[in-house]
Amino acid sequence: MSTHDPTADLPADLTDGLEVEHAVPVGGGDTAAAFRLETARGPLFVKTMADPPAGMMAAEVAGLRALREHAPTSLGVPEVVRWTEDGIVLEWIDEGRGRHRPDTEEECGRGLAALHRAEGTAFGGLDPELPGRIGSFEVDLSPTQDWAAFLLDRRIRPLLRAAVAAGRIAPRAADLLEELAPRSEELAGPEEPPTLVHGDLWAGNRLVDAGGRNWLIDPSAYWGHREVDIAMMLLFGGFGEDCLAAYDAEHPLAPGWQERVPWYQLPPLLVHAVRFGGGYGDATLRALLRLRG
Repeated sequence: MSTHDPTADLPADLTDGLEVEHAVPVGGGDTAAAFRLETARGPLFVKTMADPPAGMMAAEVAGLRALREHAPTSLGVPEVVRWTEDGIVLEWIDEGRGRHRPDTEEECGRGLAALHRAEGTAFGGLDPELPGRIGSFEVDLSPTQDWAAFLLDRRIRPLLRAAVAAGRIAPRAADLLEELAPRSEELAGPEEPPTLVHGDLWAGNRLVDAGGRNWLIDPSAYWGHREVDIAMMLLFGGFGEDCLAAYDAEHPLAPGWQERVPWYQLPPLLVHAVRFGGGYGDATLRALLRLRG
């Protein structure tokens, strides 16, 4: 009787020596295949991609390691066990399935506030040797001291051009952005030092384990402005009021941050508009109109 090798469909260089006994498919996002590996030393998580963009896995590994280095012990970041250009193996997190402790949201806010106290010397990528990306979009992450220009010229403008070219948003949006461009410094907020940001902090990239501990996964980390993460947390929901209240108590946001949220939400909205269409183009247009006043 023949038996199927549970790791036969996984790259050998990711599983060799891990003593894998069984592999079970799990959710891995829009473009990746993911599995829970049962091994002699306990469960592991593996994510693979077919022909990923060059440097994509290396960038994720760099982000995970940077977050793990700077996050407080209360805020978990999975350990990288092994990685290649095609995949990554991480420690397994047993999710709590909604069984949060009473202080889970507050602890998330305090932990993120502590993480955001990690400062860099310039805005930009974690490693100059790695390509810059937002998902599959190439972006310029070379070091700069000008955050407002970084946000406008390296994020918002290129993504808006791509969305218009793809027919995902009305060309009028480009005119609205140019009306707002002279206010880019005001819209980016008061100057702050470069901060280590997760870069894609929607609720799906925050896990809560069976003990109520918060974990950060799937980062697009770089040295940016902390309002990047705050705006993303508010875009799709999933973070409780206690989380943001605890954050602001621990590491107060600059006055007027609520009014800046639509500006900081433009990059993720535009990425979603190009990738998925639907109502994301309209949501981007509404954000631009709101900012224009």
